Amino acid sequence: MRRRKLIVASCVSVVLLAAAFVTAKLAIHHERLDLFDAARGREVPVDLYVRRDKETAGVAGLDVLPVAIVLHGNTVRNTEYSFLANALAARGYLVASIQNDLPGDPQLSMRGYPYEGRLPAYERAVANIDFVLAELKRTLPIADYGKLTLLGHSHGGDIAVFYAAGHRDTVTKVVTLDNLRVPLEFVRAKVLSFRSLGGAFKPDPGVMPSAVDCKKDGIDYVMTGAPHTDLSDRGPDGLKQRILTALAKFLDDDTPPPKRPDIAAAQSSKGLPY
Repeated sequence: MRRRKLIVASCVSVVLLAAAFVTAKLAIHHERLDLFDAARGREVPVDLYVRRDKETAGVAGLDVLPVAIVLHGNTVRNTEYSFLANALAARGYLVASIQNDLPGDPQLSMRGYPYEGRLPAYERAVANIDFVLAELKRTLPIADYGKLTLLGHSHGGDIAVFYAAGHRDTVTKVVTLDNLRVPLEFVRAKVLSFRSLGGAFKPDPGVMPSAVDCKKDGIDYVMTGAPHTDLSDRGPDGLKQRILTALAKFLDDDTPPPKRPDIAAAQSSKGLPY
């Protein structure tokens, strides 16, 4: 009898968890936008995520939503970060996950140091982000587009750092998942960086500050011990939960970052890309 009760209780728990999952999914409005930038003749696909009640409140003028931009890694689709996008939307963010790479785009170059070979891809992504923000301001005036949170994996993390370095007045928080090319010290916003096992995916020298410099500059980092590509929907559920727990703590912390040297400006003064 006791065994039967345990089985029933277990089944009830599974049903309740499934119901909670379905309810959470139904509470998020997910929409695919196939935008087209006529000025550049370029498609810019975007997946939007927003909590339905927050969207309704925003349309009614009762709320202004924070904005998060999600940037995918090389060879990983923008739709493969739904665990991040849904979690951010559940927290009340308007989330735009942008597909930066399209069929026919040149392959990413490893030429030059620190990242000159990839500069065209970064600049293209910056144009994509600016275009998407302009479109959303026009069609969804329910959010604060002057304060952005950027999240990017690998190549997308480098784009997030690169964009933040050039938009210091609008980017308030940056989260990277194993970026490898653009130094985190370029960012003056708050920074959280998740790091992988490394292996074949080692950051270039100077990308990840030392532990001492991270503490001094207020850069938070989490050593996940996970493979590089697992820092996406492809990773196990336990890893995703660890990432979301650390992310929630980071987002809840409103302490301003410490003053950092304007390294990006110094780079530009030398004629180098920031």
